[in-house]
Amino acid sequence: MLIAQISDSHVSLPGRLIERAFQTSEHLARAVAHLNALDPRPDVVLHTGDIVDHGLAEEYEHAREILAALAMPLYVIPGNHDDRAGLRQAFGRDGYLPRDDGFLQYVVEDLPLRLVALDTLVPKSAEGRLCRQRLTWLDTQLAAAPSVPTMLLMHHPPFVSGLTVMDETMGLEGIDELAAIVRRHPQVERILSGHLHRPMLRRFAGTVACTCPSTAHQLGLDLPPQTRLTVAMEPPAAMIHCWLGDGAGLVSHLSVIGSYPTHVVFEDGKWLPLKD
Repeated sequence: MLIAQISDSHVSLPGRLIERAFQTSEHLARAVAHLNALDPRPDVVLHTGDIVDHGLAEEYEHAREILAALAMPLYVIPGNHDDRAGLRQAFGRDGYLPRDDGFLQYVVEDLPLRLVALDTLVPKSAEGRLCRQRLTWLDTQLAAAPSVPTMLLMHHPPFVSGLTVMDETMGLEGIDELAAIVRRHPQVERILSGHLHRPMLRRFAGTVACTCPSTAHQLGLDLPPQTRLTVAMEPPAAMIHCWLGDGAGLVSHLSVIGSYPTHVVFEDGKWLPLKD
């Protein structure tokens, strides 16, 4: 099974600053085309938040129009730029989001990997939070299927990244409490996040936590002692998480979005000569 992950598309409306600076809608459309063209094609796509930039209904309709071109099912979670009501209005018709006005948390049961989606959104804040209610819900969902390999989705990553500004002003509250729950449930194969606009990987509470690049702009690699935050127009990318099963586990790959020269060097059991 192949699970594609995209994140931080920050779609806005024509003429808005982020569209002029980073062409976020155009980049999301390129990401959709890229995923549709992969061979083999992913079975599902996960969007780990910051779907739009201002949480506006018009932005969500625009983003949904772009994402509707995906040839496979899509599951979304909110990021700090998202609005729960707007996201629910745009994507609630797909049936997996809760219909009440609470947190946008859900479970997908009918895949080889069980998906458990967490809501880390704090309205009008760049920081994330896992409060007691959200964490209790998670513990209950994990306890309900202890032998089923599981993937957690959450926008804010559960670790300090080394990007000082992000860590100090846009981090996640409740990391220690989350770690205690994950340690009790070893079926958690991976924690998938976005938010940091870069691919990162870290051991966390007996499993692996990773982040996904943005479909548009990336954050600069401003590691200590730097205290600035920069945006770099590095190549956008998606993550492809390959569930191999039968004890082989889950392998995560970076899939750079765009067209690049390809040379086939081995096929049908034979090495092929390299061509100009």
